[in-house]
Amino acid sequence: MPPVTRFAPSPTGLLHLGHAYSAQFAAEAAGLDGQFLLRIEGIDGGRSRPEFEAAIYEDLAWLGLEWETPVRRQAEHFSEYGAAVAGLQRKGLLYPCFCTRSDIQREIANAASAPHPPLGVFVNGPFGPEGAIYPGTCRHMTSAEQHQRMDAGTPYALRLRMDDAMTRTGPLSWHDEVMGEMHATPDIFGDVVLARKDMPASYHLACTWDDALQGVTLVTRGEDLAPVTHIHRLLQALWSLPTPQYHHHALLMGHDGKKLSKRDQAPTLRALREAGKTKEDVMKLIGFDKTAHVFEGHIDLG
Repeated sequence: MPPVTRFAPSPTGLLHLGHAYSAQFAAEAAGLDGQFLLRIEGIDGGRSRPEFEAAIYEDLAWLGLEWETPVRRQAEHFSEYGAAVAGLQRKGLLYPCFCTRSDIQREIANAASAPHPPLGVFVNGPFGPEGAIYPGTCRHMTSAEQHQRMDAGTPYALRLRMDDAMTRTGPLSWHDEVMGEMHATPDIFGDVVLARKDMPASYHLACTWDDALQGVTLVTRGEDLAPVTHIHRLLQALWSLPTPQYHHHALLMGHDGKKLSKRDQAPTLRALREAGKTKEDVMKLIGFDKTAHVFEGHIDLG
């Protein structure tokens, strides 16, 4: 079957050269007979802006990319994510967590400084790919305690009972076109957050759900996101969703050796366009040859 790929940016800032690389990679991976989808991952209502979403369409069109319509906008599908969460709740796989970040850090510090720290707790706390692993403070809270906190209006997140989920699914794997056959070990993340009281879905939940719903057969994304596939593969199994192929491509790096990012004010496509750069100039800048590329030197935007 012809591949179905997607580019799924968040409307929290302007697209930069790294985004151009990822979008072009996904579009070319779809080929002439496949489908290239665009998805707006705007579940973070506090940071998402309509002007950034409009800029995404403008920048991608300037690059000459074409995508299937209508565009899926995650902000319009919160009820679907809520239903997916409810399904996991009915299976007893989620529990409410009322801990703040400071609560978690304090719990980890207390465990590490105890006379006999629990097995697996290091001096600075156990860490996974996303930082400190949640120590399970709220995991064994009684139903009465949970409802009391909820009724009081205490903010909470819904966490996945990782060990129960892995027991339910059994061993899992997926295929990555770069790394080959991969065996899922989602427990390296601990009990991950899948939703919050004020946000019906985490990135992991919404991304996994949407990829399946949209029929994506090949997920292309930066190699920095390769670890999250462990979680996504587990969720696919829990929801009985198909598993796509994956290709985690090398990152576009800056002259300082760091990946290009919004946070570090990487050159935006809008700035390059306003400086008189063309689509062809951008293609040369990103060195589009499906290999790691170092952005050399400084682009004169003056």
